[in-house]
Amino acid sequence: MIFRDNNDILKILSDAVSEGIIIVNDEQKIVSTNSSTDDMFGYAPQELNGKPLNTLIPSEYHTHHSGYFESFYKKSEQRKMGHGRDLFGMRKDGVQFPVEVGLNPFTVYGKTYVMALVIDITERKENEKNLTLRSEALQSAGNGIVISDATQKDNPIIYFNPAFQALTGYEADEILGNNCRFLQADDRDQEGIAKMSEAIKKGESCQIVLRNYKKDGTLFWNDLYVTPIKDKHGKLTHYIGIQNDITQRKQAEQERNYLSKIFNDSLNEIFVFDLITLKFINVNFGALKNLGYTLEELKEKTPVDIKPDYTVEKFNELLAPLAENRVSKMEFETRHQRKDGTLYPVYVNMERSTLGDRDVYVAIVLDITEQKNYTKKLEETVALRTKQLQKALENEKELNELKTKFLSLVSHEFKTPLSGILTSTMLLSKYTSADQQDKRDKHIKTITDKVHYLNNILNDFLSIEKLETGKINYKFTPFKLSKVLNEVIYNANMLLKEGQQIKYPEEIDEITLIQDEKTLELALSNLVHNAIKYSSENTIIDIGINHNAHQTTFRIKDSGIGIPKKDQKNIFNRYFRAENALTTQGTGIGLNIVKSHIENLGGTITFESVENSGSTFILTIPNKGK
Repeated sequence: MIFRDNNDILKILSDAVSEGIIIVNDEQKIVSTNSSTDDMFGYAPQELNGKPLNTLIPSEYHTHHSGYFESFYKKSEQRKMGHGRDLFGMRKDGVQFPVEVGLNPFTVYGKTYVMALVIDITERKENEKNLTLRSEALQSAGNGIVISDATQKDNPIIYFNPAFQALTGYEADEILGNNCRFLQADDRDQEGIAKMSEAIKKGESCQIVLRNYKKDGTLFWNDLYVTPIKDKHGKLTHYIGIQNDITQRKQAEQERNYLSKIFNDSLNEIFVFDLITLKFINVNFGALKNLGYTLEELKEKTPVDIKPDYTVEKFNELLAPLAENRVSKMEFETRHQRKDGTLYPVYVNMERSTLGDRDVYVAIVLDITEQKNYTKKLEETVALRTKQLQKALENEKELNELKTKFLSLVSHEFKTPLSGILTSTMLLSKYTSADQQDKRDKHIKTITDKVHYLNNILNDFLSIEKLETGKINYKFTPFKLSKVLNEVIYNANMLLKEGQQIKYPEEIDEITLIQDEKTLELALSNLVHNAIKYSSENTIIDIGINHNAHQTTFRIKDSGIGIPKKDQKNIFNRYFRAENALTTQGTGIGLNIVKSHIENLGGTITFESVENSGSTFILTIPNKGK
């Protein structure tokens, strides 16, 4: 009665609301509805007034609904109906649809009513269903799928499906928030990357093929499709990347290309022709080059057209065992005729095969012209042997010249110091007074130096003989590196020129090697003496040492005359002396001996040099003898 009396006010208020409004009394009878409710459930205005509320509820929910309503009515509190459950309404035509209901109790003149606000959520449920379906599709897709946020800096990944994670091997925290470029590792110089960057800059889609790398470093080929997503205002919001692993396809392509390359690059002639018609299907480059035909020309021909010794009947007769599968392959000799009419002998290896659904023959043909023309081949061989003999004679001549040069060198290297010794001996006899002791000491030193020099030369020659005959017996014993270095420096100090200094590390007392001590001392002495000999006065010879658990490296650096670039390739050759060192005493065998010894001990010796700027010799030796 109250709602009839105030029907105009209620209609104005309720019709202004888009939700359906249903007012129910304590008997669960509908006392009023608005137009949205009538339209939603398919009733005429006021047709629902006085009807039970169950009229709008599917019958399968009636029993439980009455209990829910009575409980709610007693508590009289505002809340949503059916929390955690799906609710359904029923139209007049019996069609059910999902709804969302809000219950609001109120009291008028001492009597309590319930106002139900009803929303038809059919569209929302359908959207949720579609979203769920799409999400499940993304999750179950076999392709790797990522979504990046185009509104953030550097397009970070905000979603990836399980297939992407399985494909790349990365964990979630290694994927989310990062740009996809981590998949290219350091392999960034790819044409596809530039194409993708340009497309992203323009907000366009693109499809590219990239070399990507899994977390374990394994390469895989990625066929990537990138598409932009825009909102209803046309603003770019996201990018979707769909990845297909085409590694197997790429490998198959590479294999096909490799086989195709072998086919085309083979120096032998390779022919594929039809089993029935005998027409050529494919021919490699080697055959085309040798025959002088184009592929198009040969596709109009059969093997009989290039074999003047055969007719079609005779050729089929030859191939009958192969055509009837009585043999797996055939080999025979024949002749081929080029386009220009010239003939050449060939050896044919032929097998039966299939190409798609066609039966074919595959023939590999070897040009045996050289085998047949054995006389020419023999003449060429004789000519080659003659050239080799001439070369050997030239080498022998060069060796004889080297020996002559060596004898001259030795004669000079012995004669000069011996003359010095003789002269100093003669002069010594003339300085007899006590005040001439400094002059006697000078000549005694000259004699001593010359004797040491001759002794070193003899030792070098003996070392060469031992190295060549294999009579060297190395003794590997533990020793302090400082002991060897001190001995080398002590002996070298006697050879220093005016103002020359030797710099060397002193913090090496704890370094112990297991090597041939005398050989290492010999090698270091040779290098240090050379540095002194080929450097001028007032210069520094620097010895650097680098030591680790496995090896020790020595760097002997001087500021001397250096080695001309053209001579550097021969510097370790026996008896060789650089052009700018010919006026300095020396035999040209020291470095050769050092190199032989050091390599026998498992080490290496190299150098860096610039003419007129000095040289650095680098000697590396293992800390433990072989």
